[in-house]
Amino acid sequence: GCCPLSPAGAQTTQLFIEPPWTLAVLWDRVTLTCQDSGTPGATTWYKDGQRWWQKGPDHFLIPESGTYRCERPNNGLSPTMHILNERLVLQVPAQALMVGDTVTLHCRG
Repeated sequence: GCCPLSPAGAQTTQLFIEPPWTLAVLWDRVTLTCQDSGTPGATTWYKDGQRWWQKGPDHFLIPESGTYRCERPNNGLSPTMHILNERLVLQVPAQALMVGDTVTLHCRG
């Protein structure tokens, strides 16, 4: 499943990523999903700090690398998500980590 990047409750609009890695690469066919506690409504997407897609869907397949955020009418902006198109990436699970947790890192190329 997908994992929120921020701890539960820290932010009301959340961005979920599939596959669930903090550093996502385009060749994984990355899907972003915008979720909040409100009713389904128009989602505004931002790419590289600019408004990119108004009244967009709540999820879509990423077309190109960049930094993405989403905004919902009542709950504001989500955290930022970075999507890369690098040849070599060190990936960390997209979940809140605590000191002492065992983490699986993936070096992808």
